[in-house]
Amino acid sequence: MVRLKPMNHEEFQQYMITAIEDYAKEKVISGNWSEEEAITLSTNTFNQLLPKDETSEFNYLFSIFHEQQLIGMIWVAQKSPDHNDEAFIYDFIIFDQYQGQGHGKSAMREIEVIVKEMGIKKIGLHVFGHNKIARGLYEKMGYEITNITMAKSIE
Repeated sequence: MVRLKPMNHEEFQQYMITAIEDYAKEKVISGNWSEEEAITLSTNTFNQLLPKDETSEFNYLFSIFHEQQLIGMIWVAQKSPDHNDEAFIYDFIIFDQYQGQGHGKSAMREIEVIVKEMGIKKIGLHVFGHNKIARGLYEKMGYEITNITMAKSIE
């Protein structure tokens, strides 16, 4: 069984170390940013979205546990103060060694219960096109494609 608990400051600090780097890598792989600018842009993005760390208003960061073991995290935010019935999942991680065991699906179900209790009626997320495993999970959970951005490298 998977449990979500609000992230504490120590967990948040650990999360930020890898999240900034991972997001920068994903943006480079996707062709959105150059390697030279990626860390700076990623750091700026996180600082803008989470100005008060794990206590940033309208943001809810959870550590995911299975049998007392930290196995991942999920970050959801209300879309805006004016649209408090909509939320967006900014990040969702199940650590590599715990993937493929149903924990991702369980965590997604749990976050849906939590946001529903907050009055959220719609939840969105972004997934990088090359992340086929995540795309498959979200489709199984009933998420539908709302936009597709495509690119082609011209050599």
